[in-house]
Amino acid sequence: MNKTELIDAMAADAGITKAAAKKALESFLGNVEGSLKKGNRVSLVGFGSWSVSKRNAREGRNPSTGKTIQIPSKKVVKFKAGSELSDAVN
Repeated sequence: MNKTELIDAMAADAGITKAAAKKALESFLGNVEGSLKKGNRVSLVGFGSWSVSKRNAREGRNPSTGKTIQIPSKKVVKFKAGSELSDAVN
């Protein structure tokens, strides 16, 4: 499912226009992104939670040359599925 299909499904389920569903989805995504940028955790009970963690710098290899390269540290977003979501999938 892509973003357009999700918007269509949300509009049909909620009985709202596609424009309203798009606005709601973009608001949700923007608020999740904003919270993660501040270093906060976002948790939806039963669905899952998003958090930011730091990945340390490390050495890697260029696959074409085999030469060792330095990979810088960076922040990564992690998602952990909640129990209800995990149970629904299985």
